[in-house]
Amino acid sequence: MEFSPLLTVRQMMVSQLVVADPDMPIRDVVGLMNQHRLGAILIVGSQGLEGIFTERDFLRRAVNAPPGWEQLPIRQWMTHNPHTIAPDATWEQARASMDQFQIRHLPVVENGKLVGIVTARDVMKRANEYLNSVVEDRTLELREANERLQRRDAELTYHMAVAGKIQSRLLPDEPPHLPEIEWAALYQPLDPLGGDYYDFSSPTPNHLGIIIADATGHSIPAALVALMARMAFALSARAMTSPAAVLSRMNHLLHGISGEHFVTAFYGIFERPTRRLTFANAGQPYPYRYCAATGKAEPLLARGLMLGIMQQADYEEKTVQLEPGDRLVCYTDGLPDCRNWAGEYFGAARIVEVLEASAQESAASLTRRLIHQVEAFRNGKPATDDVTILTAVVK
Repeated sequence: MEFSPLLTVRQMMVSQLVVADPDMPIRDVVGLMNQHRLGAILIVGSQGLEGIFTERDFLRRAVNAPPGWEQLPIRQWMTHNPHTIAPDATWEQARASMDQFQIRHLPVVENGKLVGIVTARDVMKRANEYLNSVVEDRTLELREANERLQRRDAELTYHMAVAGKIQSRLLPDEPPHLPEIEWAALYQPLDPLGGDYYDFSSPTPNHLGIIIADATGHSIPAALVALMARMAFALSARAMTSPAAVLSRMNHLLHGISGEHFVTAFYGIFERPTRRLTFANAGQPYPYRYCAATGKAEPLLARGLMLGIMQQADYEEKTVQLEPGDRLVCYTDGLPDCRNWAGEYFGAARIVEVLEASAQESAASLTRRLIHQVEAFRNGKPATDDVTILTAVVK
């Protein structure tokens, strides 16, 4: 297929549409999106296009939705009167509209009739195909361009390795040494640049803050978002002893600058004189506390939306009383989500097993035992995500 410099929306759009009725229950619409692997679905009624329902609409509303929301009609959650575009508009105009309105899906309307939908992925894919076709026409320059690309790839690989070393230096050299609690940390990025992050803070001499975070994705984009999260944490954690307030502030700072990448985070503040741990969670896998008195491990449950999705978000704050001999393990999803050759997940249950079997071990020994169990479970299967683990033993 040939493309002109004025590549149009008509050449990029999907014309075989999957649509939903405005009165269709939200549950059925979400099921339809999952069935067809759609990021958005057009809502069409008797008068034509009435709205659009996207994954972002779902994330924004579902977190605080009342019970029974699944049966509500989709018209209550959809975006009404969505921005549209004509099929003869150019791909540059489509991209500019998406940037202007901060959307990823544009219904295509011609003479008042819905004829298709174009997505950000369609725009970039078709534009790349066009650019590739131009490159292919320049066959005389192909060898030189390939040599330049190889040199650039080698340079990029080198710079990524250097950047990875710099990124690792941004993490704490070692956990803080306190008489009330012993910490250990492990950081294993999948690529030279990782999206995981952890840090400690001292809002007051009697408080220790602990954060573990994970930017969605891998490599350079995730690393940049993780760096922004680190900066947001540094700005938010000063002299503030409310984990929920810190996460709310970080969320406000990250909203609008992290693009399509979001950040999950757990933040706890350990009060040294009382050994109380106050914590809040922004979509991070629940940490576990091993209670020495009972010999059992229980999750530290607190709800909250991932950072960067919505400009304003509230985070649930909980407090737990820790006692000498208790243990904590915090981790990113690369730990429970790793798989073996059979496709099984390592899962939280195995983390609990290791935690309950390590009641007499140090924090560093517990961390080593966890990662050894994961490596034995994978049995040589390559990892697919960054892994970060923080463990603690209360003295």
